[in-house]
Amino acid sequence: MPNPHDHRLPSAPGHRKIDYRAELNPAQYRAVTTTEGPVLVIAGAGSGKTRTLVYRLAYLVDQGVDPGAILLLTFTRKAAREMLGRAAELMDQPLTQVTGGTFHSVCYLWLRRYGGLLGYGDGFTVMDRDDQGHLLALLKEQLGLKTVQGPFPRKDTVADILGAVVNKRLTLEGVLRDYPQFLPQLRHLDAIAKAYDEEKRRLNLMDFDDLLVQGARLLTEHEEVRRALSERYRYLMVDEYQDTNHLQAELVRLLAYTHHNVMAVGDDCQSIYSFRGANFRNIMDFPALFPGARLIKLEENYRSTQPVLELANAMMVEAREQYTKCLFSRRPDGLKPRLFRPASENEQSRLVVAQVQELRRQGLPLRQMAVLFRAGYHSFDLEIELVRQAIPFMKFGGFKFMESAHIKDLLSYLRVVANPRDTLSWTRLLSLIPGVGRRTCARLTGQMGDGFTLKEARSLLQGQRQAGLKELAGVLEELAGPSQTMVARLNRALEHYEPLMAGRFDDYPKRAKDLEHLLTITARYKELRSFLNDLTLDPPASMADITGVAHDYLTLSTVHSAKGLEWEAVFIIWAAEGRFPVFTMQEREDDTEEERRLMYVAVTRAKRHLAIIFPAAGYNRSLGYTANSPSRFIAGLPRKLLEPWRVEVERG
Repeated sequence: MPNPHDHRLPSAPGHRKIDYRAELNPAQYRAVTTTEGPVLVIAGAGSGKTRTLVYRLAYLVDQGVDPGAILLLTFTRKAAREMLGRAAELMDQPLTQVTGGTFHSVCYLWLRRYGGLLGYGDGFTVMDRDDQGHLLALLKEQLGLKTVQGPFPRKDTVADILGAVVNKRLTLEGVLRDYPQFLPQLRHLDAIAKAYDEEKRRLNLMDFDDLLVQGARLLTEHEEVRRALSERYRYLMVDEYQDTNHLQAELVRLLAYTHHNVMAVGDDCQSIYSFRGANFRNIMDFPALFPGARLIKLEENYRSTQPVLELANAMMVEAREQYTKCLFSRRPDGLKPRLFRPASENEQSRLVVAQVQELRRQGLPLRQMAVLFRAGYHSFDLEIELVRQAIPFMKFGGFKFMESAHIKDLLSYLRVVANPRDTLSWTRLLSLIPGVGRRTCARLTGQMGDGFTLKEARSLLQGQRQAGLKELAGVLEELAGPSQTMVARLNRALEHYEPLMAGRFDDYPKRAKDLEHLLTITARYKELRSFLNDLTLDPPASMADITGVAHDYLTLSTVHSAKGLEWEAVFIIWAAEGRFPVFTMQEREDDTEEERRLMYVAVTRAKRHLAIIFPAAGYNRSLGYTANSPSRFIAGLPRKLLEPWRVEVERG
C-alpha cells in the first residue's frame, strides 16, 4: 500500500545527470546527500555555501522528491531566485514548483489563504514604510501628542522602535534603552503602539513585521493549518540561519511539525546583525531544538590564501562560544597579512592611498580592492584624501561624509565666517535656529549683498527679535577671533549646534560621533580656508564619476555592508581599541563577542592581500590627542601570522 506521506516521485527523464561526488568536496557531498532528518551545516566563510544549497535542490529532485514539497527560505528574493535558477540550469530542467522566497513572502502567501482564521477579511493589504509612517503620524495627532513636552521621536523612528519590539522580543521600555532621550515618553509611545495595533485591525492592514507575527500565530493556534503546511513542505532548507530572529526560528520549528527534514545553513562566526534582531542563540541551539541533528562543517575555503585563513582561525580561538572549525585553502602560498601603525589618522589615509596606487601599478583594478571599517565616520579623513588624489570610490554603509546633513550644518558656521556672502550657507545656518522659517531666511539673506561683511552680518542678527539669532551673532563673533585654532573654532560651533541637532535628528547620538571625529580631521589644519577647500573639492554625486570610469572604483564599506562580498585586497582601518571594538560594545560580553565576529567577517573578505591598520594616536574631544592600542582581536595574535609593524607613507 503506498505511503500517503511519501513525496518522492520517479526522477524526471531527460535532465542532466550530475556526478555529485566529482563536483563537490566530501563535506559538501555529505550536506547535499543527507536528506532525511535535521541537519545543521556550518558553512565557513568562502566555503561554497550557495553551491551546496543549489546542488541539494538538484539532488532532492534527482532522488524523486516532488519539487512542490521543497521550501527554500532565504533573506532576499534575489538570493532565492539565484539559487533556483542555478539549480534549474544545473539540471537542465525548470524547478518552478519549488517554493523559494523570504520568510515574509511565504507568510504572506499563507495569510492570503488562511487570514480569515485570524480575523483578517478578504483583501487585507500590507503597508509599505511610507504608509506606516503616515498612519503613525495620524495617530500621534489624534492622541494629542503633537504638543507633548520634551523630545518625541519622528514617525520613522517610532516605526523602528515598534519593529524592534517585535524582532528583538523586547519590551517597549527595553527598546527605549537604545533611545534614552525618549524614555520619558514611554507612556505616550505605549499609547501609540496600542492605537496602532487597533487601527491596523480596523482598516484590515498589516505592516511588514505583522507578516511574521501573524504567520507564527497562524501555525501556533491552528493545528490543522500547521499540519497541512508541514505535510506539504516535507523538505525545508534555510539559508543564513545565523541571521534569523526568534520568530523566524519559531516558524521553522512549526513547519517541521510532521517531520524534521530541516537543513539549516549558516556560520555562527558571521552572526553580526543583532541590531536588526538576529539571534545568535538560534544557530547555537539548533541541535537542542532538533534532537539528533547531524552537524556538517564546510571548512575548505575557495576564496582566500592560507595565510589569511590562519589569521582568521587564530582570531576565533578566544571566542566564548562557537562551532570550532579550521578554515583551510588549497592555495597555500600568499602574502602574510600586514599590520601597520601609522602615526596619525591622516598618515593612515595616505598609507592606504599609497598602497592602493601601488597595487594599481601592479595591474590590480580598483574594483578588486576595498577599505573596511567598523563605523561610517572612520572613513571621513580617507574620503578627503581620495578626492584629493582623484581616486574614484563608492561608500556603502554609514553616512557619506560631505553628503551628510549634520556635517553640512556644522560646516555652515565656518563657511559664513570664511565667506560672509555665501547665502547658501547662511540659509542653512539660519534655518537651524528655532522660530526662523523660510520667509525670515529669505528676508535676511536678501540684505546680504555684494561686499557684505561678517561685522554687518552680526549687526543684522543682533537687530532681530528672535533670541536665537542674537545668540548666533555672538557665536559667529567668537568663531571669527583671529587667535582661535581650528579645533577651538569647530568645538565652539559644535557646542552651539549640538542642542539644535538633538531636536533635528532622532539618531543624534550617532551623528554626534561623526562630528567629534571631524575634530580629528580639523586638528591638522591651521587655516580656515584650506580646511574648507579640502572638504569641498566639489565631490561629484557619485565618487566613481571622478575619472568617468564608473565600473572601476575603490570600495569603502562598513563591515556590516561588506558581508557576503570579497576582494583581492582588503584594508581594515581604525583597528584600534575603542574603535573596533567600539567602546560602547565593551560593556556586555555578548556585544564584545559579536564585535569579534565582525572582525572575522572583515578579515575573511580578503582573497590575497590583507592590511590591518590603526593610527598610533587619535584626537579625543575631551582628552585631546591620546595614544591608541591595537584592537584586542589583533593584539593577542601570534606575531608569526602578521608582517611586523611598519609605515610606508611619505611624510608631508
